Amino acid sequence: MAMLPRATRAALPGLAAPTLRVAATAGFHSSASQMATLRELEQRVKSVRNIEKITKSMKMIASTKLHKAQRAMAAARSYGKANEEVFKNSEAKSPEGGKVLYVVISSDKGLCGGIHSSVVKRARAEMRKIGGAAADADSTDGPAIFALGDKPKAQLSRALPKNLAVSFNQIGKDVPTFADASAITDKIVSSGIKFDKVNIVYNTYVSAITYESAIMEVFSEASLRDAPGFKTYEQEEDTTKDLAEFALANAIYATLVEGHAAEINSRRNAMDNASKNAGDMINSLNLAYNRGRQAAITNELVDIVTGASALN
Repeated sequence: MAMLPRATRAALPGLAAPTLRVAATAGFHSSASQMATLRELEQRVKSVRNIEKITKSMKMIASTKLHKAQRAMAAARSYGKANEEVFKNSEAKSPEGGKVLYVVISSDKGLCGGIHSSVVKRARAEMRKIGGAAADADSTDGPAIFALGDKPKAQLSRALPKNLAVSFNQIGKDVPTFADASAITDKIVSSGIKFDKVNIVYNTYVSAITYESAIMEVFSEASLRDAPGFKTYEQEEDTTKDLAEFALANAIYATLVEGHAAEINSRRNAMDNASKNAGDMINSLNLAYNRGRQAAITNELVDIVTGASALN
């Protein structure tokens, strides 16, 4: 347009205006789209920041609870060791083909990595060793399962609903006590389920970054009565019964407390990883936002320059 003679431009007064309007309209749609994208990015950054605040708070809470849980775990481990010594010295064994009761220990709360799946997988693996393929067949002939916590209960009720005999909730709110273990033991004893051995499946605290599923064996009253170490001495019937119940309460207490410490530690690590991931996502979104903003400003400058050139 700038190369046309003045006379020609005067003869065509409406030529420049439509061209300018078309360019301005195209620029408007482009800018509107970019602004909408920028607003979405801004909203996402805000949402991720809020999540990051929550995960950091949960990490701090878990770190505070972990010290208390570790102290309780150190004290409770002696209960489990005492059981092992009694069974070892008495040479207690379950009869060949005897019935096994599984007590799967976890908790009600989530956001702690694979801590709940760990014990369920271990329980099913142990059941396969004993019952072969029948362990996955959901048969009433298979071993009975007691689930401690809503999370393992949910998984086991889907996989082995006929084997799941009893479940307990309100697990994991605070450090478990011996009174909690005694109440669970009373429920197991009064359930009427016959067993020769109890396999307690729980998570052990290995280190600040590691946990492992484990099995603690507890023998029944009949197995203790037939043990060579106990046959040497004459005993009243109630003595062996009380010892069997006390040994079961000891084992449940030790495994509950250790599982609680492993869960708190796993939650702290999970929230730490979540906070780091949120930080990385915020950085990526901010980078995308800044690039988009820069592109929008550049496009607006191009539109202004194009419009100014069209007017000349």
